[in-house]
Amino acid sequence: MSLLRSRWYAGPAAAQPGPLVAALTDYRMDRLLDLPGIARRGLSLARLWPALDGAVGMWLWADPIARRVGSLSVWRTEDDLRAFVRVPEHVRIMREYRHRGTLRSITSPIDVLDVLDRAALWRAHGPK
Repeated sequence: MSLLRSRWYAGPAAAQPGPLVAALTDYRMDRLLDLPGIARRGLSLARLWPALDGAVGMWLWADPIARRVGSLSVWRTEDDLRAFVRVPEHVRIMREYRHRGTLRSITSPIDVLDVLDRAALWRAHGPK
């Protein structure tokens, strides 16, 4: 695996007590030529991160050789995650790339201690 990972982006709910929700997105592009556009769009969403209600933290990741990109994000609640999915910029990106690949998404409850040990959080919930 040729995995690249961004820095941890802390969100406004970083100091909130748990339990929390981890969400892994894994998008496999049909064409590697889409990678630059997807990367730009992902970084534009990351700039919104500090203002997203319920956002605890997240990483962006990419495996260019396997044509995969995604994020591992942590949210205060599933409702906060669902609110993010409806953010207009996220909706535009999903509409633009929906038919250019395959998206998998996995959510799982986690304890606040999992966020304090980010290496363990990544190992347990990151891409495989």
